[in-house]
Amino acid sequence: MFRYRDREVAKRIVERLKELNLEIRIMHVCGTHQDTLVRFGLIDMLKKVGVEIKQGPGCPVCVTTPMEIEEAITLAKKGRTIATFGDMLSVPGENGSLFDVKAAGCDIRTVYSIGEGIEIAKKTDKDVIFMAIGFETTTPTTASTILNNPPKNFSVLTCHRAIPPAMEVLLKMGELKIDGFIDPGHVSTIIGTRPYEFISETYNVPQVIAGFEPLDLLMGVYMIAGQIKNGEAKVKMNTQEWLKKGGTKKHWP
Repeated sequence: MFRYRDREVAKRIVERLKELNLEIRIMHVCGTHQDTLVRFGLIDMLKKVGVEIKQGPGCPVCVTTPMEIEEAITLAKKGRTIATFGDMLSVPGENGSLFDVKAAGCDIRTVYSIGEGIEIAKKTDKDVIFMAIGFETTTPTTASTILNNPPKNFSVLTCHRAIPPAMEVLLKMGELKIDGFIDPGHVSTIIGTRPYEFISETYNVPQVIAGFEPLDLLMGVYMIAGQIKNGEAKVKMNTQEWLKKGGTKKHWP
């Protein structure tokens, strides 16, 4: 039976990587990938076979700009109620954070979803502004809420980002050698593969869409290494290809 956490399969993938004899640097663009890499000791395991994994722009809080923080702070100081996720409160802007203005008496509400922001707006006459952050995974809930007749005193300060343009910015900067990208599975479930294709076509960088289990990541790395070895630069999906072949020793890896 196929399992996402299989020590023997992991060893085989690592052995195949060693046989390829490459020195490559791969970037993932999701914090959950980083959690898996650290939790299961994959970073050191991959380093031993010539693969370095770097963290990319996968944290929506980290890519929210100081200007956007200042916009929220200014609105709060003007008497608006700001509803946002708890990890946004301590993010610094140019002149402080939302936590600072909350301590000074401004109405800052911690919510777990945009729906909670709607409920706050229904219970007050004040203007309630939801500070919307996140990539393609959270954008649909914001869009759906806007399209479903929210209260008139409810509005959105949009700080959403798209993953592929952020990846292109890194490549254009030219400050970091990136031999391949591991693309996030949940984002790709929403946007598909096409939005990533220009990156491989324009910058000759292979990509693999991967889930968040250890074998997802190891298989993704192996597939990127295989593309590099073969001089390819395409967008591929990892687990599905193996599952279509039965996920057996006969096929792959």
